[in-house]
Amino acid sequence: MQNIVLFGPPGAGKGTQAENIIKKYQLVHLSTGDMLRNEMKNQTELGLKAKTLIDQGLLVPDEVVIGMIKNQINQNLQAKGFIFDGFPRTVAQAEALDKMLAELNLSIHSMVALEVPFNTLKQRLLQRAKELNRTDDTEEIIEKRIQEYNSKTLPVADHYKKQNKFYSIDGVGTVQEVFERIERVLQA
Repeated sequence: MQNIVLFGPPGAGKGTQAENIIKKYQLVHLSTGDMLRNEMKNQTELGLKAKTLIDQGLLVPDEVVIGMIKNQINQNLQAKGFIFDGFPRTVAQAEALDKMLAELNLSIHSMVALEVPFNTLKQRLLQRAKELNRTDDTEEIIEKRIQEYNSKTLPVADHYKKQNKFYSIDGVGTVQEVFERIERVLQA
């Protein structure tokens, strides 16, 4: 079973490359945002708890998110593996994920980090704003999101570096060029 954390700042191309990885390796895509919406829609115990918090403007605690991930894994134990998208975002989440996976006799195989210079990220996100009419991709918001990523999420890379599971990928180039770089890591 191959379990991958797809990592990188906003605009690095994670969504695009996740689609390619899922197609080629037939992994189950675990997007925490999608899971939250699904759990709430289905009114599961976790979903109801999450909805109560979100309705109050509060963040969903790590244990709720880990619970949702565990439910998805348990429902897909026959899978060839999982790709974690948007999670873990903090070192505490990475530690909780490792612990939960160990309880299931699973582990993260690799963290694939898409590295893209700040100016390129900014250009991509501004272009996405124009193409998709996204109001959350303004210059000011982009800079805040990347600062948030650098201060809170980037330290997660060190967690996986210590486990020799971190792989840095140049995220600049065509979609196919970047995917070929990812494939070299996943096939190694």
